[in-house]
Amino acid sequence: MNLPAFTLLYDYRCPFARIVHEHVLAANRAGAELHVSFAPYTLNQGYVAEGEPAIWDTPTGDAVLISLEASVAVRDHWPEAFEVVHEALFEARHTHGIALTDRPQVGAVLKTAGLDPDAVFAIVDGGGPRKVIAEDWTHYHDDLDVFGVPTFVFNDADAVFLRLMDPPNGDDQASAALMKQLVATMALQPTINEMKHTRLSS
Repeated sequence: MNLPAFTLLYDYRCPFARIVHEHVLAANRAGAELHVSFAPYTLNQGYVAEGEPAIWDTPTGDAVLISLEASVAVRDHWPEAFEVVHEALFEARHTHGIALTDRPQVGAVLKTAGLDPDAVFAIVDGGGPRKVIAEDWTHYHDDLDVFGVPTFVFNDADAVFLRLMDPPNGDDQASAALMKQLVATMALQPTINEMKHTRLSS
């Protein structure tokens, strides 16, 4: 089955985004050939009161957005390094408890991926990544009713929020099988609106 291309939204704050993104990355390592692109979606903007400045227009945004800004800079200027950086940022946040709210924290992750943090932050300082974050959030939230991450977007028209409870177990082939099944279900069964286990398996 030829699976459709999709965009997968992320914010490094979210542990459920980490689980899904790690499955997707593991699936592609196993040769699943998921046609995925990655787009930032800042959860903080969802808590901004109506009439207040957007998070990307406030000083608070400097700390809130720096990891997303760095990831967008890497995605757009060093695409061959993006997946390594992407996974490393999730690991730093959720395995090592690093807040990723300042440049030294994010820069340390960039170094582990073999990148020059100064070069990445030079792109960030140009303002391009923050503009991407603002435009992406506005589009996905206003046009597709996206409310959180991880969300899969098909044909820039159909957005599907997915929550998985278990991270990859080290078997990349298992992640490949899982993601192929889930992507096919989301893309080919658009009439499914919600499907949720009432209890988690032990």
